[in-house]
Amino acid sequence: MIALPGMMLRWMLKKVVFLTQFSDLGLAEPLLRSLVEEGYTDPTPIQAAVIPKVIEGRDVMGIAQTGTGKTAAFVLPVLSRIKEMELTPKRAGCTALILAPTRELAAQIADSIRIYGRFMKPAVAVVVGGVKHNPQIRQMAPGVDVLVATPGRLLDHMATGTIRLDGTSVIVLDEGDQMLDLGFMPAIRQVMNALPKKRQTMLFSATMPEPIRKLARDFLVDPAEVAVAAVSKPIDRIEQRVIHLPHSEKKDMLAKLMADPAIERSIVFTRTKRGADRVAEGLVKAGFGAAAIHGNKSQNQRERALRDFKQGRTTVLVATDIAARGIDIDDVSHVFNFELPNIPESYVHRIGRTARAGRGGAAISFCDGTERQYLKDIEKLTNLIIEAEGTPQPFEKPPAPGGNRGNRGGGQGRPQPKPATRNRKEESGKPRRPRRRKRPAASA
Repeated sequence: MIALPGMMLRWMLKKVVFLTQFSDLGLAEPLLRSLVEEGYTDPTPIQAAVIPKVIEGRDVMGIAQTGTGKTAAFVLPVLSRIKEMELTPKRAGCTALILAPTRELAAQIADSIRIYGRFMKPAVAVVVGGVKHNPQIRQMAPGVDVLVATPGRLLDHMATGTIRLDGTSVIVLDEGDQMLDLGFMPAIRQVMNALPKKRQTMLFSATMPEPIRKLARDFLVDPAEVAVAAVSKPIDRIEQRVIHLPHSEKKDMLAKLMADPAIERSIVFTRTKRGADRVAEGLVKAGFGAAAIHGNKSQNQRERALRDFKQGRTTVLVATDIAARGIDIDDVSHVFNFELPNIPESYVHRIGRTARAGRGGAAISFCDGTERQYLKDIEKLTNLIIEAEGTPQPFEKPPAPGGNRGNRGGGQGRPQPKPATRNRKEESGKPRRPRRRKRPAASA
């Protein structure tokens, strides 16, 4: 546990004695049965701290990164309250709303709800972009116990009246810092303002930048504050190293390393969507089973890529940071940073895809001249000098971001060409009115 700076992050649970079994936390009996079937008896620190507070009805603000058991920390007590209080949703509404930054994370949370709620059979809906609206509208029409959504698609449905939030009594904001980085904060405020004043609010974030603190101050009432494990401390079981080399040699180096039989299943991270596609294509040509996953892929393509990876039909998944927190697979042996992230916290989330469920793992990063400052920022954040191989390349100025911080824009980290000017007909769909010719002056 750590003491965090700032008025909103004062440690308020100093005298809490963590309970040691799920049966001590006050959860509904059907949930305890499902936990037994899953083989879970002892809660993680964040689960032991958060679950009793949520059951009491308190607002909660949690600082926790992926891999700490955070999802169960809010899913279990939310389902328990729905069961014990016999809460029922309104038509086209939901009793509990969970907001997530990516489609993959939303699907993962929904899967957890179905697993933990198997003896309750809660009605669960997932509302995300990249798929058609009508199936989501039909699913939401009678109302659901829990709605898991990404902010943009949820606002689309709210605008057309196909989803209503006036009967929602619980709201969970998961991965708040990533939603901030992806530009969702205005949408989140719109959603929060549409909720009833009387509600229970939970916010979880791996870091606590000022906009997240402000959101907490605006929408949480006397929250219980819980922090577990410093976000900047990578999992101790991960063997980390960095290889210095020119950018032009990265593809060959990746293929050479992939030939090692010790690499059972791996994830390769790039900064851009186009880069992910190129790396995946190169690996396929080299004889490796690989697929790319990023924001430009359709929902079906993303689901198929993840399914094939989980089931072993492909052994390499190439992803951008948008997928870093939505991939929860226990047996990933290696993570490769084909390109170092320009946001140092993203490095921690990337390498956290390995060494899960008690296993070890390895994280190998490539660093060219344009990325040396990124490496310095990562080592400063993690307070760790990463073991290095190769000769550091001369410092080069990183390419201009082109509006691509955190891969929001999908460009290649370079200024994008200005689009050709469209005529009025293309913009409005109406025929362009011809210019009136100027009459010649009358002769004298």
